[in-house]
Amino acid sequence: MTTELACLDGRVAPVAETSIGVGDEGFLRGDGVFEVIRIYGGRPFALAEHLDRIERSAQNLRLGYPVPRGELEAEAAELLAARGGDRFDGCLRIVLTRGGRRLLMTEALPFAPARARLGFVTFAPTRLLDGIKSLSYAANMLAGRLARERGFDEALLVTPHGRVLEAPTSSIFWVGGDGVLATPPLGEHILASITRDRIIALADVEERPTTTDDVLRSSEAFLASTTREVQPIAAIEDREFSHAGAAGELTMAAAAALRAHVEASLG
Repeated sequence: MTTELACLDGRVAPVAETSIGVGDEGFLRGDGVFEVIRIYGGRPFALAEHLDRIERSAQNLRLGYPVPRGELEAEAAELLAARGGDRFDGCLRIVLTRGGRRLLMTEALPFAPARARLGFVTFAPTRLLDGIKSLSYAANMLAGRLARERGFDEALLVTPHGRVLEAPTSSIFWVGGDGVLATPPLGEHILASITRDRIIALADVEERPTTTDDVLRSSEAFLASTTREVQPIAAIEDREFSHAGAAGELTMAAAAALRAHVEASLG
């Protein structure tokens, strides 16, 4: 069985042997920030962008101390080498807590079906946490559980007024009747996803306010995130997307473009 590793304030040890004091408000109140970075053959993808975002999150949350970027870069390299170097494919999680603790952890890729089935979950994002990837993720996790209780793979968060936002840990893209690939705008108070930004740069994407009717009438749709890359959507509620059991044309094109970009970026 593979042992995942952690680096806490510069000390590398198995995850099971690593702990943070229970008095840290990162634990007590979810008061802290984090990033999850995809690792391909021991190499982190978009590390600079993730560190940029954790710096913005820490500043916006008034975390109280500067992000130790140099230490994070050095410790990430040390931890990935210890985890197996180019033999490791998975994720690297970075956490900074209110108590001043600096944690890096290796993780296996989470399971995801080839094509996801989504159920609507009503959600009202807090404006106060805009631009912050905080540890306060209980609402996101609960949304996923509520969707799974109804037999779906994942939640699709929608406002009480029927505006589509995102999934709990990924962005949504959809194709309208006009054949345009679209995604909800950041003005809807969704996460400024790094993968979302890459897909917008790589494909012809229009940011537009999105309703539940829009996605239910779309010809194809997909989720995008660090861990999923591009994941085709099989159904939203009782709306089935049928492409002979495969992904739609624009979904496959986005997936191929993103994977080619990743490979080119990593050399």
